[in-house]
Amino acid sequence: MNNIHLSELKDVPVKIIWAVAFLTIMGLVVLKSISQHHVGGVFQNPFTKQLFFLIPAVLLSILILITPRYTIHKYAYALYAIGVLIVLMPFFGNPHAGTYRWLNIGLPFAIQPSEFAKVFTLIALARYLSDYNLQMKKFSTIILPILLVMLPTIIVLKQPDLGTAIIMMAPVLPMLYWAGARPFYLFLILTPLFSMLTAFHSLAFTVWAIVLGISIFVARPKRLMAIALFFGNIFIGLLSPILWNSLSKYQQSRVLTFINPEKDPLGAAYQIIQSKTAIGSGGLFGKGWGEGTQTHLKFLPVQESDFILSVMGEEFGFISILIVLLVFGLFIIQILKRSFLSKDRFSSIALMGFASVFMAHVFVNTAMTVGLIPVKGLPFPFISAGGSFLLTCFIMIGLILKLSVNYSE
Repeated sequence: MNNIHLSELKDVPVKIIWAVAFLTIMGLVVLKSISQHHVGGVFQNPFTKQLFFLIPAVLLSILILITPRYTIHKYAYALYAIGVLIVLMPFFGNPHAGTYRWLNIGLPFAIQPSEFAKVFTLIALARYLSDYNLQMKKFSTIILPILLVMLPTIIVLKQPDLGTAIIMMAPVLPMLYWAGARPFYLFLILTPLFSMLTAFHSLAFTVWAIVLGISIFVARPKRLMAIALFFGNIFIGLLSPILWNSLSKYQQSRVLTFINPEKDPLGAAYQIIQSKTAIGSGGLFGKGWGEGTQTHLKFLPVQESDFILSVMGEEFGFISILIVLLVFGLFIIQILKRSFLSKDRFSSIALMGFASVFMAHVFVNTAMTVGLIPVKGLPFPFISAGGSFLLTCFIMIGLILKLSVNYSE
C-alpha cells in the first residue's frame, strides 16, 4: 500500500508536470541556438549535454515517484549525512579553476556534490521540523535546525560557492515559519544582517535601531534577553566598517560595481553590462532564433547557464522572459497549494522548502541578469545547462509529485 498505485495517479499534479515540460523544452530550444557554433564532443556542447542528462533526470523523478513515502522520511537523516560527506570529497581531489566544487568520478564529466547536498539537507530539515512541531514556539528549538543547515552551507562556502550556499539557506526561514516558529524569532535571525547593512549610513542605522527597539518592546522578551538583543545588534553594526576593510580589493570592487556598473565596464561590471545589452537589443519580440549578435559573437559570458535569460531576451524578446516567469509563477503556486492542503506535516513542510529553493534560484538568476544584484553564478531551473543541476531539479520534482499524491486525504 505504500507504493503508488494506478488509482493514485489521478492525484499527481498534472499542472506541475506541464510547467516543467514547457520550461525544459524552452531551455532546449535556447541551448540549441547557443550550441550552433560549438565544436567538440557531447559534453562540450550545451545542447547535447543537456539532452544526455535529461534522460536519467526524468528516470530519477519517476523512481522517486514510486518510492514509499515513509522511506523518504525514514532515511532523511542518512541522506543528510551522505550530503555532508559528498561536499567534503572535492577537497581531497584537485581544484578546478581554483575551487573545490567538482568531483571527478572517472567519467567524461564531473559532478557538483553541493547540488545534491542542498536537496538532502532540505529533506532532513523537513523531518526535524515535522517531528518537533509541538516545540516550535521555543527559541531554543529553532537553533538546531539552523545549525543543521549551516554545517553543509559552511563547507560549500569554503569551496568557495557563495551562490549555492545562499540557496541552501534560502528555505530555512519559510520552513521554520510554516512549522510554527514565532515570527519574532525569525526576525531575530535576520537582525544581524540588517544591522550590518545599515551601519554604513548614519540615518539608516538610527532608523533601524528605533525599529529594532520597538520590535523588541512589542515582543516583550525577558529583560536580560531584550538588552542583549538590542545592544548586541548595535555592536555588530559598529563592527561592519571593520569587516568591510577586511575584504580584499577584488571583493570590494564587486560590491561597488554592483552599485555603479559604469565604474568598471571592462572588469567586474562586464557581465552585467553585456547581459543588459542583450536583453535590451531583443526588444519586445526578439531578433529571431539563432540571430542574437551578443550571443553568437560571444560578447555575452556564461550564456548557456548563468545568463541564459539574456539569450532568450535577445532572440525571443522580453515577451518570452515574461511567459517563462509566468509559467514558473504558476508552477510555484501549485506547489504551495499542495503544501497548504497537505495533512501530512512532513510533506507540507518539505513542499514549502522545495518551493522556496526554486523561488530563490529564479529570483537570484533573474535579478542578476538585469543587474539588480551582484553576479552569483546561479542557473535558472530546467532552462540553464548543467548536468548536476538538472538532475537535482528533477529529483526535487519527483519528491514534489510524490509528496503531493493524496495530499487532501
